[in-house]
Amino acid sequence: MLSDSWDLVKRNLRHIMRTPELLLDVTVQPIMFVILFRYVFGGAIDVQGGSYVNYLMAGIFVQTITFSMMATGILLANDLQKGLIDRFRSLPMNASAILAARTLTDLLRAMLAVVIMIIVGLAVGFRPDGDVVHWAGAIGLMLLFGFAVAWIGVLTGMLVRTPEAAQGAMFIFVMPLTFASSAFVPTDTMPRVLRAFTEHQPLTLVINTVRAWILGNSAGSDAWQSLAWSLGILIVFFPLAIVIYRKRTTD
Repeated sequence: MLSDSWDLVKRNLRHIMRTPELLLDVTVQPIMFVILFRYVFGGAIDVQGGSYVNYLMAGIFVQTITFSMMATGILLANDLQKGLIDRFRSLPMNASAILAARTLTDLLRAMLAVVIMIIVGLAVGFRPDGDVVHWAGAIGLMLLFGFAVAWIGVLTGMLVRTPEAAQGAMFIFVMPLTFASSAFVPTDTMPRVLRAFTEHQPLTLVINTVRAWILGNSAGSDAWQSLAWSLGILIVFFPLAIVIYRKRTTD
């Protein structure tokens, strides 16, 4: 399985090199978000005890990784529609390697997005105080959460019939969670009901933990709650995605 997965990862990377526009969602799009919120909305948003750009970047990091993992379901739906999955399954290879390679490739894209966002953040005034250990923990948590979200994408890609439907379904799931979170504004400015939801949903917990760690602060209970959410999503959606994948590709 490992050998087959690695061969397919290399295939996916070659596909990206030949079609560089597949990287727009992890390069140009997050840069636009940084500039928009830093210079257009940043002056109107008050953050207690620090600068808005330091507050903003953790939200951008997690949003970018979450959005990039949406591509997992979209690209899988595209491969299914074009019959590529059937061609792969006709070869003497491990069937699970197809999904493993897709999620690992998108994880590499997410890592590229983090590097780009750090560079862009530093260019617009981002000044983190976290040490190497805190940064390693923050990046590890983001990648774990992104990997978990990728399996939601896999399940979505298996359940719909077209890449466009997969994109629409993932957008409906991800967009409310991203903006109804602590990514761009403090949650204490929100109405009571919305605030109660926002402060306990997984993106907020991950963002709060990442923000605390990269700024050199303690994340408190948000750390273990975000880890629990990430592992919980993975535990639930990984087997579901495998079952639906086998059903979809063998019927």
